[in-house]
Amino acid sequence: MTILLDLAVPRTLETLVERFSNGHRGFTVEAWLFEGPAARRAAEARLKTVGVVARFRSAYKPLIHHFLEEAPATGGHLSVELPSHEAAPEGRFKLEAYPLAALVGKAGLDFSAGSEALAYRVRSGEGPWVSVFSPNRLGIDHLGKPTLTPCGWLRVRDTAGKTVEDGPIETEYEAVFHRVMSAIAEHRWPPSPPFFPTLDISATLPGTETELAYGDEVLSTSEALHEDLYFSILEYLKHRAGLAANDRTLQPGQIVPDIVTADCPARVIVAIGESIERVLLSGPARLEDADRPLAPAQIAELTDALGGEKRDVTSFQGRSVRARVYDGEGPPFLLSAAQHANETSGIVGALRAVQMFRAEGRRFAFIPCENPDGYALHHCLRARNPRHMHHAARYSALGDDVEGRTAEPLYEKAARGDLARAIGARLHLNLHGYPAHEWTRPLTGYIPQGFALWTIPKGMFLIFRHLPELEAKARPFLEALTAHLAEDAALAAFNKTQLATWEAHAGEVPFPVINGIPCMISDHPRQVTPFQLITEYPDETIYGDAFRLAHTTQMRATLGAVRLLREGYL
Repeated sequence: MTILLDLAVPRTLETLVERFSNGHRGFTVEAWLFEGPAARRAAEARLKTVGVVARFRSAYKPLIHHFLEEAPATGGHLSVELPSHEAAPEGRFKLEAYPLAALVGKAGLDFSAGSEALAYRVRSGEGPWVSVFSPNRLGIDHLGKPTLTPCGWLRVRDTAGKTVEDGPIETEYEAVFHRVMSAIAEHRWPPSPPFFPTLDISATLPGTETELAYGDEVLSTSEALHEDLYFSILEYLKHRAGLAANDRTLQPGQIVPDIVTADCPARVIVAIGESIERVLLSGPARLEDADRPLAPAQIAELTDALGGEKRDVTSFQGRSVRARVYDGEGPPFLLSAAQHANETSGIVGALRAVQMFRAEGRRFAFIPCENPDGYALHHCLRARNPRHMHHAARYSALGDDVEGRTAEPLYEKAARGDLARAIGARLHLNLHGYPAHEWTRPLTGYIPQGFALWTIPKGMFLIFRHLPELEAKARPFLEALTAHLAEDAALAAFNKTQLATWEAHAGEVPFPVINGIPCMISDHPRQVTPFQLITEYPDETIYGDAFRLAHTTQMRATLGAVRLLREGYL
């Protein structure tokens, strides 16, 4: 193991309490930090005992915390004027206010452009306007680009009420991120990838894990740091290799941020290590009413019980990618799930559908889990943080997207092409998921770079890809399939709610909504089948009834699409 960084960072909250506990009686201290409310209230109480008036607020999503901690949104219609900083991407502060529209509910909410660069102005009903500061600083990101990012801030007034300090401060949360990225930039990496088997970033630091009264939403600074570190390291290594930001082919190795929220000073260790077999969680007792993702051993057992011709391939880390061909009747199709291994509902939905296809005697091919290395990592990370999205498990152990792989050896990617060609598949059913709650990267501009469309959930939606000459088939197929899916009242209500919240914070969905289900249609001349249906259900990471609805919807989409294939829609 090679240690790139082993760093302890003092807790900013403690540093501030110690600084103002002596010689500051009568002062007023305001600070914005990446800390949870309980710790901030306790620090205020400590300073009160020495005559200091303190108010410690959240630097992360300050408007939402304002309504959670200072002014609950229980009155009349809410009006919000948004910050207007020239360096902020369009829609940034409206997204940062998510999911306020859902929390306000029937009282209603409207947004408008404001005049202050770093403050929201809010008013409930005909009440007074209140300013809510949103601390941000303009800096240079890991790719050398100017970026406006949330930050710590300190504002101090003396006994006469004069402001003696008012500006950004580097909190331990920011320091951990910046020191990790500096260590990555300073290390002498090999000339060609993969650069490491595993790059482990283990961090323990203060923060917040606050559940909201809407959907699966949770305010999590540790999850946000996971996302910032994972994608920033990947983006930096792409940039260093001269690749575009949206490239999905770089194979740096497996990047694993393991971020834990704790009531203690910050500590971070960055180490290059070997791939290891990780501890896995147990799965549900029954497939049909599964309330959580399957364990890898369950996927193997259920797939093997279905028989079929084995066409297995081996993953980069040596795991079996189960691939099966089943003889039968009807137009042939390929069914796969978990290309992105933190999208887990598709595996359950696919296995449930395959049990029915086997009973009906259909001809098809099946890959239940395209990315078993990522799936094993996802189970490990869920053991620590069960509600997080864990995008470190999205890609393969090589660090690339399985679908984007073009160079030999193909490893996991080989199964898809082999099966499609073996049966002459006309349709590829490719079951996916996406974040079930807001996806943020606060220290790199807040909106995930290259993934703005995925930052907040918008219900279940479909992506339909076709060869260029087959465009006329797309709309009739989607009209029929979405009509079938909309028959489920629970799904229809779910989509209606999520789309309304999306529109309040992100505007109109940028593609057609058919029968209450958004649908993206595009031509892909190089895909392995004439048609590909990609399901997208917000399933990262959900449990209980929410997970049951997810995998039931995945199953119904699969069964419905195959029925339409048999009826000649494709």
